Amino acid sequence: MKPSLLFLICLLSGLAVSNGAKPNLLLITVDDMSCDSVGAFGCKLKGTTPHIDQLASESLRFQHAHVQVGNCYPSRNVMFSGRYPHNTGVEGFYQIKPIKFPVLCDLMKKGGYYTAIRGKVSHSTPYQPYPWDADLTIGPDGRKLHIKDVSSYGQCTHRGIKEAKAAGKPFCLNINISDPHKPFWKPNDPHKVSRVFQPEEVPIPGFLFDHPDVRKELALYYSSVRRADDAVGAILQALDKSGHADDTIVMFLSDHGMPLPFAKTQLYHHSTWTPWIIRWPGVTRAGSVNNRDMISAVDMLPTMLQMAGIESPVGLDGASFVPVIKGQEQQGRDAVFKVYNENAGGNRHPIRGLQTRTHLYLFNPWSDGTNIFKTATNGTATYRLMKKMAPSDKKIAARLATMDHRKVEELYDIESDPDCLINLADDPAHQAVKSRLQARLRTFMEESNDHALPAFLNRGDPGALASYMEKVEKESAQRRAKRRKGKQQNKAPGKNSGKKVS
Repeated sequence: MKPSLLFLICLLSGLAVSNGAKPNLLLITVDDMSCDSVGAFGCKLKGTTPHIDQLASESLRFQHAHVQVGNCYPSRNVMFSGRYPHNTGVEGFYQIKPIKFPVLCDLMKKGGYYTAIRGKVSHSTPYQPYPWDADLTIGPDGRKLHIKDVSSYGQCTHRGIKEAKAAGKPFCLNINISDPHKPFWKPNDPHKVSRVFQPEEVPIPGFLFDHPDVRKELALYYSSVRRADDAVGAILQALDKSGHADDTIVMFLSDHGMPLPFAKTQLYHHSTWTPWIIRWPGVTRAGSVNNRDMISAVDMLPTMLQMAGIESPVGLDGASFVPVIKGQEQQGRDAVFKVYNENAGGNRHPIRGLQTRTHLYLFNPWSDGTNIFKTATNGTATYRLMKKMAPSDKKIAARLATMDHRKVEELYDIESDPDCLINLADDPAHQAVKSRLQARLRTFMEESNDHALPAFLNRGDPGALASYMEKVEKESAQRRAKRRKGKQQNKAPGKNSGKKVS
């Protein structure tokens, strides 16, 4: 094809977006999917994600994209707020009030958009009632759509687009796919998947180990990845049928890594590395790859706002990477600040991290040699197997000790060790690298007013770390007690039910 003809096609395809009309926005997220589970991002198992791969072939994909947090609720709150967890107050699985800052649906509605969401409704705003124009999780008949039903994702996408048209507004849709979050697909599952993977064919992530039971769990995970891809296909088909594919910006990513040990609820490389894909008609080039810039979830809100021509509110921690999408250079795209605070049960195990393209540094103030890291993945078959094998297997015992106890400081060479198996924090040959990353992490913590900064500055003092942990654990316990009291009061005779409005 002649260059002039190609340019004309690109120009015409982006006409609806660039002629002054606001573009439609379709944000697709998947739950608990590791980046390298996607074919376009190097999955070693063929056929996991044909629809996502097709989208990638039509889009720009980022090789160095990360979310901030390794678990669902706070990770998504970062996406929608453009702020780090310690600046939203959403450090775990809970709502906050009063709210003092707007989030995606607030800003998009104010900017003239029709906003609708499917799934993860409570994760999308730090408060309730949730101010989306429509909750597509609820079907037209008033019943909640099943989160594992592939066809329902196409149906709710169609509905969101139709309702936006009826309102005479461009749409901003957030479609959240439940897979491959547990429960995984299983044999005789009524919610079908287009391909089932067998234990003998699945790749074993470098941070795990080869064992028949691990393979069985991974086979269920990869089959669930395929079902998530089926849902992506249904969503994109609905968009195509609507006639709005050429005036809609499509963005795809995962909220964090797979729900297995050393991935979900961690800040390791595979915990936060996300398959970020953007198709922007008339702007992005089909099949292009950005290997230079690091982007992260905290940048998503300001980026979407700039795409929509809406001014960003003051106080954001993130910055729009629209210039990067358009092929321009942008300063400050060489590192990502990562944050973890607590699990769904309110157990506090704060971690702070600084990742570059080549290295990852982690600070674990909770690590004292006896404290055990409580995480959602402790309930997996793989973790239970590690506990069973550890007494008779030194290698497994060492990995279990890392999983449970950590060290106060961790340092990994991501280029040679992306699975984060060899902690270089005490290696004399890597002290210069560690010092540089520590300095950058300190800057991020200072600029964002991170409450963990005093602990980081006194990371060599066990007493200071213990005092910090006592403080944050007390705050978490008080918050949980207050929530329990509120629930009990709402259940009392004469009180309302306390059900969430969605």
